[in-house]
Amino acid sequence: MIEALKIKIDHLKNAYLPVGSLRARIAKGAFWSLVGAVIARGLSLVSSIIVARLLGTVGYGELGIIQSTVGMFGVFAGFGLGMTSTKYVAEFREKDPAKAGRIIALSSLIAFISGGIISLILILLSPFLATRTLSAPHLSNLLLISSGLLFLGAINGAQTGALSGFEAFRTIAIVNLLSGIISFPLLIAGVWFFKLEGAVIALIGSMFVNYILNKIAINKECAKFNIRPDFQTGFQELPVLWKFSLPAFLSSAMVGPVTWLCNAMLVNQPNGYAEMGIFNAANQWFNALLFLPGIMSQVVVPILSERLGMNDNINSTKLLFFTIRTNGIIIFIIVVFGFVFNQNIMNFYGKGFESGGSTLIVVLLTAGLLAIQIPVGNVIFASGKMWLGFIINLGWGFVFITGTWLLIRFGSLGLASARLIAYIVHAVWTFWFASIFLKKTKREVLYD
Repeated sequence: MIEALKIKIDHLKNAYLPVGSLRARIAKGAFWSLVGAVIARGLSLVSSIIVARLLGTVGYGELGIIQSTVGMFGVFAGFGLGMTSTKYVAEFREKDPAKAGRIIALSSLIAFISGGIISLILILLSPFLATRTLSAPHLSNLLLISSGLLFLGAINGAQTGALSGFEAFRTIAIVNLLSGIISFPLLIAGVWFFKLEGAVIALIGSMFVNYILNKIAINKECAKFNIRPDFQTGFQELPVLWKFSLPAFLSSAMVGPVTWLCNAMLVNQPNGYAEMGIFNAANQWFNALLFLPGIMSQVVVPILSERLGMNDNINSTKLLFFTIRTNGIIIFIIVVFGFVFNQNIMNFYGKGFESGGSTLIVVLLTAGLLAIQIPVGNVIFASGKMWLGFIINLGWGFVFITGTWLLIRFGSLGLASARLIAYIVHAVWTFWFASIFLKKTKREVLYD
């Protein structure tokens, strides 16, 4: 009976997910990406609870601001190299292995350089940041030490991007698991014996473990595709930095300041911090709803990059609509649930949040729109039109800031509405580009 069931499962698998098909690649990648994300977040959650209990509220808060500072500088250190590696390794790993090798080498070198420069800046600024910005002079040395996190984070970002380009999502999940298993006792021991200093040093050690595991994994993937990272000729691909990495970096770096400015407008209104609390509560659902579409995006981008690189317009279009449809199905049920029970959900957060039902509805609408828009944005990414993507994102930022300025008198609802309007405008531009680009590619294929 078990054997018969196994045969039936294999039959269904071959019928719906034939080996090598786009559906099979997406299903495999999505499964392992989800496993990797769950492993990483799960281990992080468990360790954070233990570390918080050992450090206490003040110590854990200090660790949080150190990590936040490193994260802010990390945007600049990363320089969009993870995205660059993903796009070009996926496109050229089979078509032009030599070029893929040069891209991997160049990304590693630039990550080393940019990570080193930004880490040096953090080292030089650490006394000023600790004293003037954070009002905690005693954190100066820890900020200096945390530059190691910044440096390794930049390199690891480029490595993970390359692994994504290889569609090595199972390998990424295994790396996350091994890294978590090794890092967990390291972090607990560091905090137990050396408190906050031990936590920072242990995090650096964990990042180094991740670097070693990533390096081993990349070497295996390169051998599989007969790719040799060529550091001597890697600088031949320098134009990629201007064409792709720089606009990718600028697009990513823009989101934080724009969001912060709009949030700052809200908290400067009467009862602003209470309204900010309502918006933050509703925004938890925004982040949760976009988790699975984000996983899908990680999987689809390398496949789409490869297909567009092969001028495979038919499968590229199929992949686009499949992803839009899948994201729509994933998010529709949750959005409807939120619409029906918006008041109950906000009441759950406690007294003072009950007035945020309308804000939650607008936030859910925004998440739903963004979920079906992400695959279209992936076309811009996979086609390498990153300067156009930057201009579109610049428009999003302008509309978001302008809309917030006009609507902020309505509190959290005004902020949420301004963001929705910004994403509606953004969606129009991205859908327009995707339709034009795919039609153009189809004509080029027909008349080639």
